[in-house]
Amino acid sequence: MRIDVFTLFPDWFEWFTRQRHVRNALELGHSLEIVDLRATTPLKGGQVDDTPYGGGAGMVIRVDVVEAALVARYGEDGLGGQRVVALAAGGRVFDDALASELSQADALTLLCGRYEGFDDRVNDHLATDVVSIGRYVLSGGELAAMVVCDAVMRKLPGALGHEESAVEESFSPTLAGAPEYPHYTRPFDWRGHQVPDILLSGDHGRIREWRLAQSRERAARRGGNPR
Repeated sequence: MRIDVFTLFPDWFEWFTRQRHVRNALELGHSLEIVDLRATTPLKGGQVDDTPYGGGAGMVIRVDVVEAALVARYGEDGLGGQRVVALAAGGRVFDDALASELSQADALTLLCGRYEGFDDRVNDHLATDVVSIGRYVLSGGELAAMVVCDAVMRKLPGALGHEESAVEESFSPTLAGAPEYPHYTRPFDWRGHQVPDILLSGDHGRIREWRLAQSRERAARRGGNPR
C-alpha cells in the first residue's frame, strides 16, 4: 500500500514514522510519504491560502494550490485513479469500518487542512472522501492524518507482528462492532481488586463466552448497538 500525506508541516510526521507498527509496514514494502504543499504552490513566496469570499475571519487553502501538488505528484492522468481523503471537521466520521475499507486500497492520499480549511472545491472535485476523526475542531489535519494512518496501517498484514492482534479488538467484526472485553494480568490481587475467577479456570470455552458477554455489556452501557 502507498500512503501519501499532503501537509504544510511535514516535520510533524517524523515521530509518527518511527512507531514500531509503521516501521514494520514499511519494511514489508508499504510506503508512507509526506508531501509539502508549499513545494509546488503556483503562488509567489510559498503562499498557499487566501482570504475567504464573502468575508469572515481566517484564511482558506486555495484549490489551485492543492491541485498543483496533486498533479506534481501523480500527473494529470493520475488524479482520477486515487483514493483522496480530505480531512475536515464536517466530514464522515472515521470508524473501524472505514479504516478497514481504506486498508484495502492500493494507494491512499490524505490532505491535511489548516486555517479555515480547504476551498470547498477541493472537497467536491479533488477529494473522493471527506473524513473527520470526531465532532470537534483541531488546528489542522495533521493529527487527524496520523490517526487515520495509524488505524489503517495496523490493519496491514504483518504490521503488528501477530496476525491475531488486529482481529479481535474494539469495534471489529469479530466482536460485532462492540468495544473489546476487559483484560487483566499480574498481580492477581491489587488493593483487594481481584482478577475474575473465570480467567483462571482454564476453560477456554467458558472464557470465550464471558469475554463476548463483557463486550456486549460494554456496548450496552456506552450506548453501542452491536449487530
